[in-house]
Amino acid sequence: MQYQITDLKKTDAKRVEICLNGEIFLWLYQGEARSLSLTKGMILSEEQYENLLHGVIGKRAIKRAVHLIERQERTERQLREKLSLSEYPEEAVEDAVSYVKKRRYLDDERYARTFIRFHQTERSKMRLKSDLIKRGVSKDVIERCMEEEFSSDEKAQIRALLEKKGFSQSEADRNESRKMYQFLMRRGFRSSDILAVMNQNEDA
Repeated sequence: MQYQITDLKKTDAKRVEICLNGEIFLWLYQGEARSLSLTKGMILSEEQYENLLHGVIGKRAIKRAVHLIERQERTERQLREKLSLSEYPEEAVEDAVSYVKKRRYLDDERYARTFIRFHQTERSKMRLKSDLIKRGVSKDVIERCMEEEFSSDEKAQIRALLEKKGFSQSEADRNESRKMYQFLMRRGFRSSDILAVMNQNEDA
């Protein structure tokens, strides 16, 4: 298959947008476009197209992925979303994800274990699971990591949060108690545990 450059235009001071066959849109830095001597109307062979997609854009996506992970550990879904937002084509995103996974730079299980250990003193088990699901970690990985990593006493967590907030049930009015109850519910704690600790707090 051949690919004709049907449009080629600058989108900003650094980038060029290329349209192939009137339907495939890719972006390059101006230096990349110049090095490939790309011009409007030019015909690319299948080999030239694959080199453009993987040899140029794919390699750049890999560098971007490594940079993103060095700055902050991410799940596979988060990395894919970040690269897609930067307008990398699906094939280049696959190149990048495959590269970092092979080198263990990207590991959802490691991410989940670290996330649980770091946040378990302030978030309930339910909230941790919900947060990890939103980040794209599979449920079986979450369950395994929760079983092996989660060690917090949720009632103790609630007591610690009440103390941190300076909350006293015996001194709080109904509105303050309701707000604290809703705050703890948003953290994912069970209603029965919240009420039990708050009642203990009142008796104290």
